[in-house]
Amino acid sequence: MSGIDNRRQAENAILAVLPGRSRDLARLRILAEGGEAPVVTVVGKYNHGKSRLLNELLGADAFHVADTRATVALAERIHQGVRWMDAPGLDADVGNEDDLHALRAAWLESDIRLMVHAAREGELDADELALLQELHADGEHTRRQTMFVLSQVDQLEDEAELENVGQGLRGQLPGIAVYPVSSTRHRKGATEGKRLLLEKSGIPALKLELKAAFGRVPSARAHEAGLLRNGIRVELEQRLAAHAGRLVQLRDQHARQRRDFDEGLRDVLDTVQADMLDVVNVPGPDLARLPDSAEDRFKMTAGKLERSRLQVAYSRACRAVNAYLIRQGVVELPTAQQTAAASLNTVIVAVMGISIKYRDDLRRIFCEADGRKRLRRDFAHYYEQSSDRVALVADMARAESDIASVEQALAALQAIGTKG
Repeated sequence: MSGIDNRRQAENAILAVLPGRSRDLARLRILAEGGEAPVVTVVGKYNHGKSRLLNELLGADAFHVADTRATVALAERIHQGVRWMDAPGLDADVGNEDDLHALRAAWLESDIRLMVHAAREGELDADELALLQELHADGEHTRRQTMFVLSQVDQLEDEAELENVGQGLRGQLPGIAVYPVSSTRHRKGATEGKRLLLEKSGIPALKLELKAAFGRVPSARAHEAGLLRNGIRVELEQRLAAHAGRLVQLRDQHARQRRDFDEGLRDVLDTVQADMLDVVNVPGPDLARLPDSAEDRFKMTAGKLERSRLQVAYSRACRAVNAYLIRQGVVELPTAQQTAAASLNTVIVAVMGISIKYRDDLRRIFCEADGRKRLRRDFAHYYEQSSDRVALVADMARAESDIASVEQALAALQAIGTKG
């Protein structure tokens, strides 16, 4: 499997836990695989001179220039070890997915953003201002650099008008440097060999600033990669702690419920045992076992009286236990164990059976240690299969699965590192 596939798998493991981190992971991948070349992206409204500015910075007509909206998708060139990118205009048709994807790619891939605004437009509009503020805030955090370029200053009447425009922009952009440029003056100065015109174009000064910015790119990339990785790691660790805490709570609840069930059942069986001892510890033989003759069919015999007495005691014991089970949510048998006869689909019937009980049976079931132990074991078995207990076990399994997923994501984050 290739390194790219491995990285994709690692990213998918992280996204399975933190789906909102897709953009951060994409940026981390670019930082790891993007190569050494600094990436400069020019953004701004169309027809504000972005492409013309790029051509002057490169010293070649690498980007298409037109009076109408020309850049409709992300365009790029590599020149002298720098990757230059021209993004579609900010006021492009928002329904055009190509433009949206291009602008997102520019945001993800850029080390340096040149925000271009035509001087003739005066102050920034709301969209431009919002973007520039967002870029500046991002730079404060990630150290990615943003430079504000006031283009086409040659279209202003004079220096006084340029000063007025600059003053208005500085009011909008406190603390942000403004770089006034004229691509037209630069091209004319280069073509006609006019050094002063070149200097007045502002392009040489912008080139010097960009050269200094290029030197800051490696440290900025390392800083940003560390921020992204640390942010993802912290969020994963918070998720892990939350899931682990949840699992502890669920396990405590599971153990406490079982302990309470066992103690409650023992109390009920103790009460039943005390009552049953009075029933079974009577002198003489068990008259319930005496068969009745045909002539005794309509007579009240000693055997009938004893069987009735034992049945009443047995029914009372079953009702006491069943009432406790109902309070604990232990009522019906699991679906796989149910029969067509609905009356038989109860836990009491499954544990106690339907056979006639005699004195020795009652003593063995309710009064002897082995019998009571069997009752506790069998009733606990069905308690563990009750809907509430099954749901609680499922919750614990989900918590364990969540923990495993986060641990896998943390291992994946460690594995991808910051290099390809």
